Order: sequence, then structure tokens, then C-alpha cells
Amino acid sequence: MLPFALTIFTGAFLLFQVQPIIGKYILPWFGGSPGVWTTCMLFFQVLLLAGYAYAHITSTYLKQRHQVMVHVGLLILAVAFLPITPSESWQPSNGGDPVGRILLLLAASLGLPYFVLSSTGPLIQKWFSLTHPGRSPYRLYALSNIGSLLALISYPFYVESSFSRQQQAVMWSVGLCIFVLVCAYCAFRLWTHSSIGKENPLSEPRGAVVKPLPMDRFMWLVLPMTASVLLIATTTKLCQDVAVVPFLWVLPLSLYLLSFILCFDHSRWYQRGLFSGLLALAAVVVCHLLFAGHGAPLLLQISGYASAMFIACMVCHGELYRLKPATDHLTGYYLMIAAGGALGGILVALVAPLVFSHYVELQIGFWLLCYLTGYLCLRDESRPIAYGAAAGLIAGGLLLPFLREEVFSEGLLRMPVLWAGEFWDFHRIHWKAAVIGLVALLVCFGDHRRLMLREWAPRMGGFVMLLTLGLGILMMHQFSQSNRYVLTASRNFYGMLKVVQYNASNPLTTYHTMVHGGITHGMQFTDPVLAAFPTTYYGESSGVGRALRQLERAGGRRIGLVGLGTGSLATYGEPGDNLRIYEINPAVEKLARNHFTYLNISEAEIDVVMGDARLSMEQELRAGEVHRFDLLALDAFSSDAIPVHLLTTEAFSTYLDCLAPGGVIAVHISNRYLDLQPVIENVAEHFGLEIATIMDEDPEDWWVYRTTWILLSGNLEFMERPEIADERTAPSGKAADVRLWTDDYASLFEVLK
Repeated sequence: MLPFALTIFTGAFLLFQVQPIIGKYILPWFGGSPGVWTTCMLFFQVLLLAGYAYAHITSTYLKQRHQVMVHVGLLILAVAFLPITPSESWQPSNGGDPVGRILLLLAASLGLPYFVLSSTGPLIQKWFSLTHPGRSPYRLYALSNIGSLLALISYPFYVESSFSRQQQAVMWSVGLCIFVLVCAYCAFRLWTHSSIGKENPLSEPRGAVVKPLPMDRFMWLVLPMTASVLLIATTTKLCQDVAVVPFLWVLPLSLYLLSFILCFDHSRWYQRGLFSGLLALAAVVVCHLLFAGHGAPLLLQISGYASAMFIACMVCHGELYRLKPATDHLTGYYLMIAAGGALGGILVALVAPLVFSHYVELQIGFWLLCYLTGYLCLRDESRPIAYGAAAGLIAGGLLLPFLREEVFSEGLLRMPVLWAGEFWDFHRIHWKAAVIGLVALLVCFGDHRRLMLREWAPRMGGFVMLLTLGLGILMMHQFSQSNRYVLTASRNFYGMLKVVQYNASNPLTTYHTMVHGGITHGMQFTDPVLAAFPTTYYGESSGVGRALRQLERAGGRRIGLVGLGTGSLATYGEPGDNLRIYEINPAVEKLARNHFTYLNISEAEIDVVMGDARLSMEQELRAGEVHRFDLLALDAFSSDAIPVHLLTTEAFSTYLDCLAPGGVIAVHISNRYLDLQPVIENVAEHFGLEIATIMDEDPEDWWVYRTTWILLSGNLEFMERPEIADERTAPSGKAADVRLWTDDYASLFEVLK
């Protein structure tokens, strides 16, 4: 058994270790968007389906020795693909939707190796069942998920911080060669096994095999599809609200795999009553977090969404394990599971952006799972599911008062006070949830005699379906509340954008804001006079406002801007100035021109360059198009999901090559969760630049936000001007604790607030 177990473990480890490695390579090429990881997940899931289909077809229609010959041939071809390092020729040359390019890049770089690895699980389990008759192969499936989980956990905590990208790729290639040798030995064992040419020794007599029902086969598809939707939706939610970093890819995927490990190891890990209750509780928590939005603490958002996804996956995979067939249908069963995972990826990555202008996959995924749970409750007449749902609703009502920022900021001692002060507030939804759950136990489930006799009543299943209906209504209400004042919304590879109108009843103070995810990217008054005011992060007292007022150049200034937003900085443009703006998202420019007027009313000459700013500058330098900016403003970090590749030493080397003598770089580092000041301080020290951190903590006008800008320059005279020097704050004192960021190393763990 050892060679088969080692092959499955090694293949699964390599299968999931390569995902963050290749993501680390290509993330900077496509703007650091969460869409990069979503597209990668789609590719991996589709290729996993192809591998499972290959395993099913070859094990069903080919003789055993023919299986060996075909698979050994593919193993040899896979080695020929090494190394897996993607060629820089795949870098995009302009903006637009890069999904197709990413898929082709992945296919060209690691298509065949990943395909061969993806077929390992079901194929080797089938070979094991042939060479070890009478022994169940399902625990090998749990072993493969353990290998996958270890690969994911080891990456952010060890591999990423200990090895460069190139070293990681080389180590993975060596691992693939070891896998090929071990897998070839398993093939040799099958080739020489005495059952060659005979009937499968594990197969039951044809009359004894129970054929799976059509509805069971459908559940084989829809349950993993739902889990896949929730996995990708949760990952997208965390990445767009925090940062696109391997840890936030790995966390949901690790929990997803852990649910597979537990459910397929033994039936004792999944108890219907317990997890239906936890699912109801998770649905309540997710609704609370959706209503709270960015007002919820970071720890609560990460733990809440990740825990809810894990519970949901336990339900999906636990029910999936309950429906497992006889081993005669093993590869077909795994094929349907892979098809469900791929279908979920297609729905989120390709279909949802075309159908929805907002992110609603998370809500739809939870609603669908609750509906499926209600269906299973009715079909199986399951009292545990019904009782668990009611108990979970009660627990959710009691728990919600504790999911408050005050608890996280003031400690556990505040919990009893908050609970006592808010539980009896009739306007709170948690009170109503607890009462509804309690009434359900007393009314919907029947009288006390039925409860004591533990009898099934159809209205128990009806109650679960009623909860599903209530969940859908509540999520629709949350969606409508969060989009009450939205004028327009759009969604593409780079995320969701919307323009929101406020104070519409007063024309003098009516204003529009551009929102990316949950972060404001600029605002403008609609009144023609007020429309020229610099607002939000760009007030005259901000670091960039001060720097622009100090810039003087005969014949006009040359200003570069990374990140368009609403175009607010264009208000500083004067006759003769040239403002060159780099923007990767085509939807941003469209909204900035159609719903805001900063670009139109500016007195400067404005050029908007579509594409990733760093790649665009590098291409311009190679082509000899050096613009020599007097000031280059980096404004791509105010969002919580920051493009890390714009903050490495290689990136700043490019920026400095684009600066005029004595030019200034202004970096906007205002961020809810990350302290980027020590990162910039290390860069300044590395290049020998003067640095001034300017915090505008108390702006006079309500339409100007508190901001932190860092100015870097080799121009000592400019940095010592009173307008700059008198406002600079002390160094962070943390630079020594943070490593210098490079393309090969950048860790957001070090700068979490």
C-alpha cells in the first residue's frame, strides 16, 4: 500500500503547491487583482475535471496494461514541460479583460504536468483497488487531501518567506520528477499483478451492485458545485477587502480541503444535526457581516467568512460522502465531483460577471445550500436536520450581540454588558431570530408527545424550507439597502465599481462618489462651482496637495499618476501642465468621464494610458519614451486590496528612471488594515532618498478625508521647504522589523495593523 499512498500524497502536494507559486509569478502582470486568483482557480478546476475524466475513461475502457502504457507516456511528456516558469512574453501590452490570456498562459506553462497530477487521485485509487482486492480506497482520497492541505499551509508560512520564486519553481520541478518515478513504480506493480486479463477482483457480482439513482448523481454534481461557488466567492470577498496575498488564497482553500479530509476519512466527522445547526448559525453571521460591511473588524471578517465557508463545505462534502457509491462507480463518482467543482468555478469566474453587476455569489451560494439542506431534510425525513436548524437559529440570535467592534476593541469583559444592554431591544434582528427559533421548536415541530416520541412530521422539513425563504428575503433586503443610492454599477475582471449619489434633495450639496468594492475612490460635487474643489484624499493640506503646490517649472509641470479614480488630482492642473495617468481598469476611465468632470475642467493636458502602470512604464523606457515626471503620485494603495508588485524595489527603480532630476514620488498609504510606512522607509533607505511622511489628521472640510502620504526625493532643497518639512511626522520605528520588499519577497503579514 505504501507506494500508492506515497504517490497520491506527493501528487496532491505538488498539485496544490504549484497554485500559489504560479499565482505569485503572474499576479504582478495583471494588476494584482483578485480576478487573477479567480481565473487561476477556474483553470485548476477545469483541468482537474479533465484529469478525472481521463482517469474514468482509461480505467473503464482500456485494459490494465494499456492504462499503464498511456499513463507512463504522459508522465514522460510532463517532465518535458519543465521548468514551469512562465515566459515574460505573456505579459499583457495593454488593458482589457485578461481572462483568456491568463488561461492560455497557464495551459502553456504547466498544462500537461497539472493534468497528469490531477488524474492521480482517482486513477491510483482504482489501481489500488485492483491490486488490493477487498480494501476500501476511499481513505486514500482523504490522504490526497491531507497532502493538498500541507502544501497550502506550508506555502505562506514557510516556502514563500524562505525561497525566491525561481527557487520555488526549481524545487517543484524536482518534486515532479520524484513523483514520476514513484508513480511509474505503481504502474509497474499493476503491470505485473496476477489479475491482469481477469475481471476486477474488487467488483461485486453484477446483480449485487446497486445502481445510483439519477437524483443521487445530480447531488454528486450540485453539492460540490455549491461548495466551489462558496470557496471562490469567499476568497474573492477576503481578497478584495484585505489584500491579494497567498495567505488569503490559502486560508479558504485549506478549510475547503480540510472538510474533504474529515468527511471522507470517516462518517463520524459529519453529524447532520450538528452541522445543520452550525449552517443556520453561519447564515446568521454572514448576514450580519454583510450588513456591517467594512464596519466589522478585520479579524471578525476573516474568521466569520472563513468559518461560515468551512461549515458550508462540511455540509456539502458530508452529504456527498453519504451518497458515495460502490467502488464499481468510483471513477464516475469522482468525475461528477470534479465536474461540480469546475461548474462552480465557471459560474463565478465567467458567468457571474456577465449576469451580475454586483458581487452576489456569496449570498446565492448560502441560499442554495440551505435550499439543498431543506430538500434533503424532506427527502430523508431527517429530524436531526430540522432540530439542528432551529437550534442554530436560536444560537445565532443569542450570538449576534457579541459580534460587535466594541467586543474586539475592549475585550471579553464587555460581552455580558453588550448582551444585557441589547438583547432585549425589540428592534434588533438577533432578538427576533432567537424568538422565531424557539417558536419553531414549540409550534412547527408538533406537540410535546411527538417531540418525546421522536416522530417525523412533514412540517419539520417545511420549517427548514421556510428558513431558506427567510434567508433569501433577508439577503435581498441587505442588497437593496447597500445599493439604495447607486446611479450605476459595473463589474469586470478588476472588481466591482459603482457611482453613488448623496444629498440629492439639495442641488448645492449633491455629490457623487466612486466606490470600488467597499472603498471610496474619490468624490465630486455636482454644482459647477464646487466641482473644482479637491476632495477626499487630495485636499490642499494632504501630502500630495502640498507637493503639487511646491512644484515650479517654467513651461509647465509634468505629473504622473498611478490610479485614475475620479481624476481628482486633475483639479491641480495649470495651463502648460501635462498629466499622464496610468489606469488598468477600463471601467474606471468610463465612469470618470461619464459621471465626473475633473478631467474635463482641468487646465492641464491629460493623457490616460490603459494598462498596469509598472508594465506600461517599463515598456515606455524600453521604447525610449522617457517622460521625466516632476512628480509621480502612486495612488493605488488606498483600497484595502493593494497591488503589492507596485511597492517592490524593482518597481521603485522603474519609477526613479521615469523621474526628472530633483523629481518627487508621492505614495498614498492610507489603509484600514495595513501599515505600509515601514515598507516605504526601507525603499527610501535602499535608494538613498529623503523621506517625509505627512499625515493630514484633522482636515477643516468634511469632504476632505484624513490621509497619509509619503514623499520621497533626492532633492534636499525641496524636502526642506517649510510647507513639507514642518508637517512631516517621525519615522515609524518599524522599518528594521520589515524586510526590504522585492519581486521575490513581499510579506503583508509583517505590516498588518
